[in-house]
Amino acid sequence: MSQYEQIKLSLKEVPKIWVITGVAGFIGSNLLENLLKLDQVVVGLDNFSTGFNENLQDVESLVSPSQWKNFSFIEGDILDPDICLSICKDVDYVLHQAALGSVPRSINDPYNSNNSNITGFLNMLIAAKESKVSRFVYAASSSTYGDHPDLPKVEENIGRPLSPYAVTKLVNELYANVFSDTYDFHSIGLRYFNIFGKRQDVNGSYAAVIPKWIGIMLNNQSVQINGDGTTSRDFTFIKNVVQANILAAVATSKEAIGEVYNIAASERTSLVELHELIASNLESLNSSFERIDPDFADFRPGDVKHSLADISKAYTLLGYEPSHDVKQGIKETVEWHFKNLA
Repeated sequence: MSQYEQIKLSLKEVPKIWVITGVAGFIGSNLLENLLKLDQVVVGLDNFSTGFNENLQDVESLVSPSQWKNFSFIEGDILDPDICLSICKDVDYVLHQAALGSVPRSINDPYNSNNSNITGFLNMLIAAKESKVSRFVYAASSSTYGDHPDLPKVEENIGRPLSPYAVTKLVNELYANVFSDTYDFHSIGLRYFNIFGKRQDVNGSYAAVIPKWIGIMLNNQSVQINGDGTTSRDFTFIKNVVQANILAAVATSKEAIGEVYNIAASERTSLVELHELIASNLESLNSSFERIDPDFADFRPGDVKHSLADISKAYTLLGYEPSHDVKQGIKETVEWHFKNLA
């Protein structure tokens, strides 16, 4: 039995109280679903700027009535310090997911990205410290690596940020370090690498590439690839991210706490390969699906050419072992979107 499976059993036996910010979003709602299925008590916060009530309704349909009663939802904003303090009282763990994601969004609107991702983060960090929560786990980002050329990405080696979004996520890590050194309040940061999975938004100007492409291809339209298609990413399935958050929250060893970890599958997939994976899975689900060649456009400003994570630190110190590679994850994701969009 893996360390993660053992921890899930122990949590079921002795439930804890969790806070999830951004609970109505893609990542937050998946964390909520998994924690409720483990009979945990969860307090969720969201302002619905990028989250959806439909995500919460979907979670409710997947858990038992008694499990759903363990969830308390507060509609509010991490920019309100009083709300942050109120939700952190008498809780064990905070999983801070609320943020304005997307590199293009931050380039078009750096002010609001800064406000949410830095001021909001600081509000939650202060609230968690003042409430003496056992662990503050926050969503960091692979964008922090910036222009550092080396592959795979190792936590200690970062470059210059290439977008306002990347700046905000780097500042999160700096604040976490300062709170550790100054206040003896230790956090764990998880540098996510291109997460995908069920409930990820297919619409909007800033939709992530995988759900966006699935939605377009289901409508028998051509997707647009920025660049020549060789751009590669370490696409990371949502179930791996849920595992990492739970492992980080319950970590107790001194070596593990106060660190930042790559959370990925440690596997490179080019955009052309990704297109093929999605298309082949859609073909297996729908015999009338017609392949359409992608269109190619200019490389997008602020993006890096290649991304690949070294996950050995998370494996060694947290016990993180990805349960899904990109092929398994794409299969489940395409099936979910096909069921819910087709």
